[in-house]
Amino acid sequence: MEFLYEISKPIVVVFHTVLPNPNEVLRAKIKNIAALCESIIVMTKNSAKILMNDYGVMEQKISVIAHGTHLVQHKNKNSLKLKYGLKGKKVLTTFGLLSSGKSIETTLEALPVIVKDCPDVMFLIIGKTHPEVVKNDGEKYRESLELIVKKYSLQNNVIFINKYVALPELLEYLQLTDIYLFTTNDPNQAVSGTFAYAMSCGCPIISTPIPHAKEFITDDTGIIFDFGNSNQLSNSVLRLLNDSALRKNFSTNTLQKIVSTAWENSAVDHAILFEKIAENIDTLKYNLPEINLSHLMQMTTKTGIIQFAKINQPDISTGYTLDDNARALISTCMYLKQTGDKKSLFYIKKYLNFINICQQPSGDFLNYIDSELNFTEQNQTVNLDDSNGRAIWALGYLLSLKDLLSEDIINEATRIIKKSLNSFDTVHSTRAMAFAIKGIYHYQSYKNSTKNIELLTTLADRLVQMYKHESDKKWEWFEGYLTYANSILPEAMLYAWLLTDKPIYKEIAISSLNFLLAQTFNENGIEVISNKNWLKRGNEAEHYGEQPIDVAYTIMTLSKFYDIFSTKKYFRKMEIAFNWFLGKNRLNQIIYNPCTGGCYDGLEESNINLNQGAESTISYLMARLTIEKYKNESTKLHIC
Repeated sequence: MEFLYEISKPIVVVFHTVLPNPNEVLRAKIKNIAALCESIIVMTKNSAKILMNDYGVMEQKISVIAHGTHLVQHKNKNSLKLKYGLKGKKVLTTFGLLSSGKSIETTLEALPVIVKDCPDVMFLIIGKTHPEVVKNDGEKYRESLELIVKKYSLQNNVIFINKYVALPELLEYLQLTDIYLFTTNDPNQAVSGTFAYAMSCGCPIISTPIPHAKEFITDDTGIIFDFGNSNQLSNSVLRLLNDSALRKNFSTNTLQKIVSTAWENSAVDHAILFEKIAENIDTLKYNLPEINLSHLMQMTTKTGIIQFAKINQPDISTGYTLDDNARALISTCMYLKQTGDKKSLFYIKKYLNFINICQQPSGDFLNYIDSELNFTEQNQTVNLDDSNGRAIWALGYLLSLKDLLSEDIINEATRIIKKSLNSFDTVHSTRAMAFAIKGIYHYQSYKNSTKNIELLTTLADRLVQMYKHESDKKWEWFEGYLTYANSILPEAMLYAWLLTDKPIYKEIAISSLNFLLAQTFNENGIEVISNKNWLKRGNEAEHYGEQPIDVAYTIMTLSKFYDIFSTKKYFRKMEIAFNWFLGKNRLNQIIYNPCTGGCYDGLEESNINLNQGAESTISYLMARLTIEKYKNESTKLHIC
């Protein structure tokens, strides 16, 4: 208290555990601390209720920020079991500094029944004995557990890992775990870091009913059993061990439940709180992550980049698309331009070859290829104009980097784009025309062609007519609705103006972009158009179902407009848009995963879509590589 009285700055106190039913002395001390604080942080809603009901702390002074967890790479479970000598085992795990409060004996008493049904079970007890326990009682508690193991002849089913396990190794143990067991016998333990870490590794969890467990474990994420009840525990373990589908479902739902508590999100929550209570504090700044191609490479086979992922594991059953491989070609070309790293040429050739595979004798492209490299029926039922436009954009951009690429790559791309442009003048799809205009603009820097300018003008004039037909003073747009990849349309008009110098193109480029920015930027940052329900003229926008691709395209468009016009608002909005990936969004949660180098597939109504597919990962890379050239302009762009 004397220390708190001396501090003149705003004070925030974190209570790890809040004890219910305090005596008057404890209650008075906590109330005195609360009186000196601007805010108190607790880690569960239950702790917040206890503070209000049992200690009389005002609700507005309390913030709930969950115990942080680590993002993990979610490595292959069987490979990890092989690494740690547990091949073929069903692994139960608990970890932490050992003490009687862990109630490990509850599991050991349950094991004989479990082993009888599942003899391949292995129970890992990870961690050294708590130093205070060692100081007072030595290894008495561990020795008592070893006696139980001998009593029930469980020596082949229990492993004591009696050491402090470094974090990377610990996270691997948890990733190979089939069921995590949390058996504490203290009902007042508000939170557990071990419990949170296990959830972050996707462990199905069986736990005693501490407040942390009751808030995070539901019928679709785990099982709660009574304190010290070995019979309930054995029944719960056997239920899960004998139902692999249920374990998988629990694992997926557990990850979804816990991801919002990642340390990165916890940091954002703390910083936002500090920003609210402190005076004269700078606007929250977000660090610029290192450029990381790991997930892009993991998603890429000898054929090309796979379409979707389950969490961060490529799902080859979803096959490949021209869309994704065209975008991957653009991002790797951007990477080559930014870094000069010749290793990217391997991937550039791979994605270019995929585009070549998709091209038909008539010059147009098919989009969908299955895992067996066959074109799918989806190519007959889906409009492929946009995919064709993206391919032209990718090829044109590649050719604009002619000085960085080998002659064989340039010749191949030239052959493909020439063939594709021959029949593109029949296309009227809005975004397909915009993608193609962007590709032709870049292509012109490689080879000046009157014929290509004529095609670009034809496409741009069609966009002008669409704009004139649909726009009015309140709706300055090309269509009666906003859908996806919206910013590509004003950007295309800007490129058309740069090549032709027609004033109408410039005028529409600026007015349509400003209209779009007004629809997607607000006090929360950027909120792009929902893929759940497109924004129709006269309707209110829905702010969930936001996808990384729209944020990335917005950043790329703003970059081009800033480069041409040097308008500071474009620069500032570029920063705001990029921060969407880093936690400056409606849910204040990261969309980019720095652990994997992947990007989550979307921002939903109340959660993040945890899958890290090709489109999202490439979109983030496009945005990150776009922002890279401005990173030294720190006085303008507030990214450290």
